[in-house]
Amino acid sequence: MKPTTHFIGSSESATTLRQLVATMANSNATVMITGESGTGKELLARLLHEQSDRCGANFVPINCAAIPKDLLESELFGHRKGAFTGAVADRIGRFELAHGGTIFLDEIGDMSLDMQVKLLRVLQERTVDPIGGTRQVQVDVRVVAATHRDLENEIAAGRFREDLYYRLNVLPMVTPPLRERNEDVPELLTFFTQKCTNFGKQPIRFKSDFMSALQKYPWPGNVRELSNLVDRFSTLYAGQELDLRAIPPTLLPKGLVSAQAELQAQAPLLAKLEMTPPPEVLAEMQAAPQEDEENDIEGLIMLAQGMPQLPPEGLSLKERMAQIERSIIEQALTRNSGNVSRTAKLLNLQRTTLIEKINKYELRSAA
Repeated sequence: MKPTTHFIGSSESATTLRQLVATMANSNATVMITGESGTGKELLARLLHEQSDRCGANFVPINCAAIPKDLLESELFGHRKGAFTGAVADRIGRFELAHGGTIFLDEIGDMSLDMQVKLLRVLQERTVDPIGGTRQVQVDVRVVAATHRDLENEIAAGRFREDLYYRLNVLPMVTPPLRERNEDVPELLTFFTQKCTNFGKQPIRFKSDFMSALQKYPWPGNVRELSNLVDRFSTLYAGQELDLRAIPPTLLPKGLVSAQAELQAQAPLLAKLEMTPPPEVLAEMQAAPQEDEENDIEGLIMLAQGMPQLPPEGLSLKERMAQIERSIIEQALTRNSGNVSRTAKLLNLQRTTLIEKINKYELRSAA
């Protein structure tokens, strides 16, 4: 199976991580990945799986912080019909789903102490006990855990078991924050601008002073924040070269607003950027009465986000909702390169329902 996941960057730390993944991939030892949120811990876990001899089986991720404590045991180990109120059928747990492959336990530092005891036993015995079951189930899984917490501090505070820590921390990996590898920012921007490009559009570009400001920005949200920012700009300014001075401050992280003010003080802004929302929203913009500059920018932002102001003469709500639905489906198709199944999953629709809507709105070219 050819790897489809990539850890972007040419910095020393990014190169070292890729080499470490290649070294660790075919080991069955448990891996502990630590680092700030948004630094790519799950991406590294997927790389470990894709480069291992387990790549033909499932990679099963689970966020231990996102599932209520009372439900986490069932999610991990499964349950049998009638084991508790609401258990109307047998459920296979994530460990069984990952049999022969890899299970990724994200935010392991947020797991409750009683669940830590049960997880420790699974790691020791390599068996799971489904809730309400009468027999143990053997599992063959590679365990990769991750957390943004300092587990040694959590152990000292009595919130994490020391024996579980040593069971998990066999092969340690640390993902550096983006501010410590800022030389990778241009390469990451290139990757995400191409990934976020809308159907039929060219990728956005950044002027040199904007690129310089992005490299100096500390990125508290790390790569996830960078990806979100590129997605935002690619939606609003598709195909354009971006000048930092032309971006409304409300669309910028606070740390970039001061850099914008410095640039504006050094040189006046020569031209504004044009927002590029969906065509039907753009039509409403062009038809809207012109107001003062501040209100006009605010209105453009609202329209670009799909929240137009109600015109004095009113509008057809049914038609407006249809326009929004068509735009969202078209964007989802674009994001998934026209793949109907993935688009249906993204929009939480049945595939047949999505196909009906594609035909209704004549979106076959996008699909």
